[in-house]
Amino acid sequence: MNALVHAHSGLRYVVLALLLAAIYTAFSKKGDSTSPYSKIYLGAMIATHTQILIGLVLYFMSPKVNFSMMSEPFYRFYNVEHVTGMLIAAVLITIGHRQAKNLKHGKVLAYYGIGLVVILASIPWPFRAALAGGWY
Repeated sequence: MNALVHAHSGLRYVVLALLLAAIYTAFSKKGDSTSPYSKIYLGAMIATHTQILIGLVLYFMSPKVNFSMMSEPFYRFYNVEHVTGMLIAAVLITIGHRQAKNLKHGKVLAYYGIGLVVILASIPWPFRAALAGGWY
C-alpha cells in the first residue's frame, strides 16, 4: 500500500510536467492545422490515465476513504472531491487527445488547460492543511 501511495504522489509531478509541455505545444501550434500530431499529447494522456488507475486502486484500499465520516472536510475531500475532480480531468484530457488526432490544437489547448486547472484544484497540497497532503 505504501508503495502505491508513493507512486501516486510522485507520478503527479510527471503528469503536471507532461500537461504543461502538452499545453505549451498546443499553444505554439494553435491555428496551424498543418502542424503534425505531437506525441507529447499521448504521453500526457497515458500518464494521466496511469495516475487515475493507481488512484482508483488506492480509493478502495485507503483509510482516508471513509463514507461514515462524510461530514468532516478531510473525508469529504477524499471520498468525493478528489476522485470526482480527477475523473473529470481525465475525461477532459481524453477528449483533448481526440481533438489532437484531428489536428485541432486550439481545442487541445482548451481541454488540456481546463483539465490541468481541475487537477491543480483537486490535489491535496501541503498548504491545504486540513487535508494533510504532502509534497511527496
